[in-house]
Amino acid sequence: MFGAVLMMASGAGIVGSKMLIASATDAITQGKLIADEDADQVTGKSLDGPINMLLLGVDVRPDWDINDTRADTIIVLHIPASHDQAYLVSIPRDTELTSPAFPSSQWPGGTTKATEVFFHGAQHGAGWDGGAQLMAKTVKQNTGISFDGAAIIDFGGFKGVIEELGGVRMCVDQEVKSAHMYWVDGKPLYKADARKLGRLQEPVVHKKGCRTMKAWEALDFARQRYGLKNGDYDRQRHQQQLLKAMAKKATDGGVMSNPLKLKGLMQAAGKAFTLDTGGVDLADFIFTLRGVAANDLVLLRTNSGTFSGNSAGREVFNPESQAMFEAIKNDRLAEFVIQNPSVVAREK
Repeated sequence: MFGAVLMMASGAGIVGSKMLIASATDAITQGKLIADEDADQVTGKSLDGPINMLLLGVDVRPDWDINDTRADTIIVLHIPASHDQAYLVSIPRDTELTSPAFPSSQWPGGTTKATEVFFHGAQHGAGWDGGAQLMAKTVKQNTGISFDGAAIIDFGGFKGVIEELGGVRMCVDQEVKSAHMYWVDGKPLYKADARKLGRLQEPVVHKKGCRTMKAWEALDFARQRYGLKNGDYDRQRHQQQLLKAMAKKATDGGVMSNPLKLKGLMQAAGKAFTLDTGGVDLADFIFTLRGVAANDLVLLRTNSGTFSGNSAGREVFNPESQAMFEAIKNDRLAEFVIQNPSVVAREK
């Protein structure tokens, strides 16, 4: 997920040749995340017109069953036909969606939560490619948005990237206690690991304010949803904020203008990053998006940044979000944002 955002900015820094870009990004694993019939073949193949990518974040740990994977982060990345701007729109993990049948995983189709779509698509050997393909089909069916490509990154893959960057600057807007980690002997540990030691455990608390965070701290903060005013919606904002902070740090730190530094960063991301550019050569894809820089990332809120329920109390897209998806589909998102400024997340 970050890799997709990072690569957009990389084209702006490496102006020498596509060969340099190809060398810097050869660590990226490429997969079949978008089925041919679901890809926007015209814009995806020619790199003319708007570009939409599906970005998926999964949380996998060594002792977890890989077949039990869900997509905790679902983001639509929209780049208008001008290729000089980028928008991030999160789809809430608990949104009720109608998902089509997917023979590859023996999923018969039905109503399910957004986070569970990936799981249904990955069963019976379909794997992460199947999970992403079903997610793309489902998002398209519910929003009308077709995708030119997709990316998946394991949250653990972020750790090496942020360490390579030397940390990232994040602003905590509300104090929150970690639901995942404890301090033990001055070291942050996952709760399960901390309990095994049988020593004094102190809560990890993310205090309000702006500061440079280490990798573990930034990732843990971006994972929190319990104890926040707007729950998962605040988590979505914080994850978008982290993406922007990472891309900005890479740009401001001179990584993008240095092929060796960029290669090191991509190698860190590549360990847990899978990309599908819809059949377009990766170097061509990046080179086309060289006008998009980290400062151009616009973070947008779904459902006005708070829970939107139907008569049954299930989470759905409100009319404003449905109109925003329609604007993405028709490449009129900039106009929509001007008319609806409240959808912009004003993150520092």
